[in-house]
Amino acid sequence: MLKIILAEDHIIVRNGIKLILDSQPGVQVIGEADNGKEVLDLIASGTIPDIVLTDINMPEMDGISLIRELKEKWPEIKTIVLSMLDNEKYVAQAFLEGSQGYLMKNVNEDEMMFALKTVHSGTKYLCCELAQGLLDRLLHNVAAQTEQTHTQIELSMREIEVLHLIAEGYTNQEMADKIFLSKRTVEGHRQSLIDKTGSKNTAALIRFAVTNGYLN
Repeated sequence: MLKIILAEDHIIVRNGIKLILDSQPGVQVIGEADNGKEVLDLIASGTIPDIVLTDINMPEMDGISLIRELKEKWPEIKTIVLSMLDNEKYVAQAFLEGSQGYLMKNVNEDEMMFALKTVHSGTKYLCCELAQGLLDRLLHNVAAQTEQTHTQIELSMREIEVLHLIAEGYTNQEMADKIFLSKRTVEGHRQSLIDKTGSKNTAALIRFAVTNGYLN
């Protein structure tokens, strides 16, 4: 039996959540509280849950403070935040303080049960809505960084040829012999490549070329 303490100061919301949980096989709400202090009092009196399902904004003791206290005094009790707050700051703070899960209050019944079972098994859980938002922002940031990194610089065909030979490890003299140029001309092309790409040395030049697709 998965035992739950439900911390929510809005009685109508709490009753609705309790109704959902009590209708699930293998789940029992063993305690209800208006705030974090009441949760701690329940546990101290012997009402020991597997999971505390808590809101963040509550009077007397908020959800984040509750999570912190539980981690310190009863680390075996897991916590899941159930909140309307979708700000990344609150999500990160909840997990950093010791919460194992974070759900939005508009989560459906199936996902709530999946989250409870996932957290009970020892794995952290972030609801799909928040996970999708984080993924979208991550992809956007990576795409923006990639666009900035892939700075295309105008290189002549000869410079590209020299760049490939540098990458293959040829010396200036070997390149000069291979493409029928003077060593001085090859050295000029090498320096031009370094100057155009803003590279400090040959190693940095190769790294730039690989990152920006010149050596694909």
